[in-house]
Amino acid sequence: MNSEDREAVRPEVVEDTGPMAPDSHQPAVSEPSKLIRIASMTRAMLDEVREAPLDDAGRVRLLSIYEGSLEELKEVLSDDLVDELDAVFVPINENPSEAELRIAQAQLVGWLEGLFHGIQASLISQQMAATAQLDRMRQRRAIEQTSSSDGNGVYL
Repeated sequence: MNSEDREAVRPEVVEDTGPMAPDSHQPAVSEPSKLIRIASMTRAMLDEVREAPLDDAGRVRLLSIYEGSLEELKEVLSDDLVDELDAVFVPINENPSEAELRIAQAQLVGWLEGLFHGIQASLISQQMAATAQLDRMRQRRAIEQTSSSDGNGVYL
């Protein structure tokens, strides 16, 4: 692909309301690596506490980590995703039960996995649109080259 083609290739606007919507003015995730670290930590923590009973100190610690994770996420998400996070996750009371904490952690892991799937789907959609646009440009170029020949030569 020459430099002229690279400059001309721009993905078409794809109807998408997902986290990577192309018409968005604000990136959906400002720090993807931080988002992945938080998600990995949350998943690992949920796996660890799933089997073990939690004492009072464990519940306090888990609640602190959960609330801290939500605050960290809000720093790297776009405003619309922060609004969604606030709407989906209700505050947990000061003395949550073991079940409440585990449900909240599982909900957070599920939401993060949904976010990742939405980002992947948006990226695939944008890639497909860019590929289709590039194919159309190549077809136009081939048609232009064919029609601009003087007709005296042999066609191969």
